[in-house]
Amino acid sequence: MNLSSTLHRFTVVPSLPKELAGLQRIAYNLWWSWEPEAIGLFKRLDPELWRLTRHNPLEVLGSLQQATFESLMADEGFMSHLSQVEERLTEYLSSHTWYERHGNSGARIAYFSMEFGLHESLPIYSGGLGILAGDHLKSASDLGLPLVGVGLLYRQGYFRQYLNLEGWQQEIYPENDFYNLPLHQEKDRDGKPVAFSLEYPGRNVRVQVWRVQVGRVNLYLLDTNLEENAPADREITTRLYGGDQELRIRQEILLGIGGIRALRLLGAEPNVCHMNEGHAAFLALERIRSLMEQRQLTFREAMEAVRGGNVFTTHTPVEAGIDHFPPDLLDQYMGHYYRNLGLSREQFMALGMQNHGRSNESFCMAVLAMKLSLHSNGVSELHGEVSRRMWADVWPDLPEEQLPLTYVTNGVHQKSWLSEEMTGLLIRFLGTRWLEQSADQLWRRVSRIPDAELWRTHRRGTEQLVDYARRSLRAQLEKLDASAKEIDAAGDVLDPEILTIGFARRFATYKRGTLLLHDKERLFRILNHPERPVQIVFAGKAHPADHQGKELIRQIVQLSQQPEFRRRIVFLEDYDISVARRLVQGVDIWLNTPLRPLEASGTSGMKVAFNGGLNLSILDGWWCEGYRGNNGWAIGRGEVYDDLAYQNQVESRAIYDLLEKEIVPLFYNRGNDGIPRGWTTFMKSSMQTLCPVFSTDRMVQEYARRCYLPAFEHWERLNRDDLRLAVELARWKERLHGMWGELSIVAVHAEIQKEVMVGEMLPISVQITPGRIPLSEIAVEVYFGVLDSRGAIIGGEIVPLTPVADPEKAGHFGGELECRFCGRHGFMLRVMPRHPELGTVYDPGLILWG
Repeated sequence: MNLSSTLHRFTVVPSLPKELAGLQRIAYNLWWSWEPEAIGLFKRLDPELWRLTRHNPLEVLGSLQQATFESLMADEGFMSHLSQVEERLTEYLSSHTWYERHGNSGARIAYFSMEFGLHESLPIYSGGLGILAGDHLKSASDLGLPLVGVGLLYRQGYFRQYLNLEGWQQEIYPENDFYNLPLHQEKDRDGKPVAFSLEYPGRNVRVQVWRVQVGRVNLYLLDTNLEENAPADREITTRLYGGDQELRIRQEILLGIGGIRALRLLGAEPNVCHMNEGHAAFLALERIRSLMEQRQLTFREAMEAVRGGNVFTTHTPVEAGIDHFPPDLLDQYMGHYYRNLGLSREQFMALGMQNHGRSNESFCMAVLAMKLSLHSNGVSELHGEVSRRMWADVWPDLPEEQLPLTYVTNGVHQKSWLSEEMTGLLIRFLGTRWLEQSADQLWRRVSRIPDAELWRTHRRGTEQLVDYARRSLRAQLEKLDASAKEIDAAGDVLDPEILTIGFARRFATYKRGTLLLHDKERLFRILNHPERPVQIVFAGKAHPADHQGKELIRQIVQLSQQPEFRRRIVFLEDYDISVARRLVQGVDIWLNTPLRPLEASGTSGMKVAFNGGLNLSILDGWWCEGYRGNNGWAIGRGEVYDDLAYQNQVESRAIYDLLEKEIVPLFYNRGNDGIPRGWTTFMKSSMQTLCPVFSTDRMVQEYARRCYLPAFEHWERLNRDDLRLAVELARWKERLHGMWGELSIVAVHAEIQKEVMVGEMLPISVQITPGRIPLSEIAVEVYFGVLDSRGAIIGGEIVPLTPVADPEKAGHFGGELECRFCGRHGFMLRVMPRHPELGTVYDPGLILWG
């Protein structure tokens, strides 16, 4: 008997009296997750149930009895609280925004990510990439950007972690109950679910669309767990980062190609697409395919029209962290697709390879994204430099600093990570404008906060962290059937009055989670000092397949179980947004120990700064920009050693030295009132220098100004007049490729035999033979700057040369180089195409160096 054919399905939703209907309205908009009054409202319903449901308001509402609703309606205080929160939501959604003043109403932006970390009750994220994506959407909502998010709705999401008695990580994958999550199944005008078919080899896969409301922003999530799909296709949206390469490519086809089709179906087709990492890079091909079909264009013509409207952000400084697929797998899954684009196998593979002539090169999703995006960026200043070196072969004709790969440093959504107590303190002394704008002058007012109030506010966060750690450790031990003595002992771990260090992140080996344990005898002396003790709280997950990462966790847990460390070291299992929030609001020091330059940015230390904690970090990622000397501590000076064991030894010793000689004495040097004035001075410097800069409000504004709006304007320019300029540009480039070999540089003349005085202008003249290329379509430029010890130009500038007016001297160009610095200089000549409307244009193969 086929039970599925006889099973009749229906959905049960909370039945709320109309007086309480506002609760449901608020619960379905994740705005509540960064609004303290709304969080307090839901917690008020049933504090214990709130904790047990991982702070899921819909599950709480669905669990309450009718009698509870009646008592709530009779509670004037609760009803007033509900009315106040609902009014605040209405006001938020209707208020004027930053984008209304600074943006362009024609832009429609779509932000694609494999994961979104919005709240612990919606577990479709694993770590930093997802948390950043969630914070990006929240700030886009606060700022009023016309942006939608696109991702996948995972039935199990990322794993939940628990530790066995030996400290070895175990994984469980609970099912997400979509009908008890803040999800709306998208429906068409007839009330039927919005769904579409997506082609995979030999079959079609049915996809349905769900929506999460994130303030003003819609997040659309794609789901293949439908009965009409084969079991293997239902698995596409089962787990985040699970399975093999074949499952990954199926997920990325769904995200990129399926995501664009879903937006088109919903009437929300974007003109600017932001790819958060390379997972969504196939979206660029789908945009091209759609335009080719609609306007009967060639691939190159459609590519010119689309490329200007794509933005790509890379998050990793190592190629191993980027998705690569073998060509055979691409043939299997994308063969029919690229043939429909009019591309040969070789042409298609070249789109995803840095150097197509290199043997055994795989197809790289980041390279595909960069080649089909006008704007590409890393996520910190250092990561931008590393990325330019890493991807230099994508633009083989350009010097490193001229590569079109810049950086936008990450930030955090301050309202999501600030403790309620710290928020209240800041509002009292800074006003409320800092909640809407990250201005230096507003944060300077932190100096007005009395030291005692800042200190005591932060200590309340530490008290809450210690209380949470004790309860969590007790629950961990109870699940493992530990002895009553061990469970009772969990009640006296940690101390809210002593210096607390936090270390929590993904347990990848390069993050060196055990660096602090390098010299256990010295660590013992630091932690158990009779007058100035220290304690450490660890948390984090290792990838299920990363046995080295799991071993690091095991070492920490086993050390924490030894009598001499038991009260001073705790490992909290199942690291998620909720645990992270407790940690960043409660620790005094946030420890970060990656191998430089392998931390692209990092954001957890930024969250600590907003709550008055201080950073102790390797100079990597964002901390290179954040560290000022009086706002935290740097481990080393950015050195990189060839010998990893030696580097670990040097840097662990540096941590112990900083703790013993600077950090611990500063923390315990108290006045008569018990306040550490030197420490609070550091706290204030940290908040004043870091909080205005490292927020997603600043980050999203930067993306809007530097990427989204220029991308939209470029897209609009190429697409107006029935795509006239895009078509013309593609044909113009094709024509130039056919004639470029005729171009040659005949002579270059500059007076460089003699010494040149600082401030002097150095005349330069050039003669070229253009062949059949009109001189009006050629830009002659000098790449000029100081030479390093290897004779290479560093920090060079481009100086354009102008045609000589004399008609007798056709092909002659001239200009002057301003010598502003002493030292050895050099210059190189380059010739590039100049488009009559777009000016100088770079295209691989269309550049001649002299």
